[in-house]
Amino acid sequence: MIDAAEQVAPDGTIRTGARRDRVPAVFEDVLRDAVAAVGDPGASLYLYGSVATGSARPGSSDVDLLSIDLPDAATTGRRLSARYADRYRGVEIAAATTAELTGDTDAAHGLRVFLRHYCVHLTGPDPAAALPAYRADARAARGLNGDLDHHLQKWRSASSSATEPADRLGVRVARKTLLAVAGLVSVHDHTWTTDRSRAARRWSEIEPALAGELTSLHRWASGDQAPSHQETQGALDADGIVATVVERFSDLIGLWPDGPANR
Repeated sequence: MIDAAEQVAPDGTIRTGARRDRVPAVFEDVLRDAVAAVGDPGASLYLYGSVATGSARPGSSDVDLLSIDLPDAATTGRRLSARYADRYRGVEIAAATTAELTGDTDAAHGLRVFLRHYCVHLTGPDPAAALPAYRADARAARGLNGDLDHHLQKWRSASSSATEPADRLGVRVARKTLLAVAGLVSVHDHTWTTDRSRAARRWSEIEPALAGELTSLHRWASGDQAPSHQETQGALDADGIVATVVERFSDLIGLWPDGPANR
């Protein structure tokens, strides 16, 4: 969903519309349950995505949460998804740790950028409160999506082993890849965006030969089209759109130098 407030601030830092007072009232029940499920006073919970910017649509939007130092976050997410299946597309809780916020690696920088600019604090300690505003630059883009090559390897393994339904895997592939494309657009155009629609449209103008594949990714990510196994596999092939985006990202912005170990 579009965040109309996302832009480069006058001082060159990232500005977004993620705010607690923009959360639609229809999502308050699940957020209360999510906070209650945390239990551990040392764990933190944040909201991000379209719900955090007020652009979510009940029934077709995910409730995206980020936890810090929360044991078994995925199980809590699945339980909430089942409880609210009649209201939301899904509830997912990503997991991070306090240790991952420290250091000068791309991964740590990306997590700090994400926490500071895209997350709304719900409960627990709030490390984001002490973080500065970050510049809308190549380092931020690399920190957020410079691990795309690592994700590509994991997606290929999941596709070949059929451990995940092709349509669900295709959606994950599309969403992450288009975020990387948004990074390309941001650096190429000296702007800042994480809008997948804008990214697909603009990079199709910059590189028309990729327009068809980028359009397909956008349809998958938006739920307008469910990808088949063959289509998902094609996107993950050596000459597929994901590998192409990895190459462009490496050339223009750079990838994490040590893959997952960089975290």
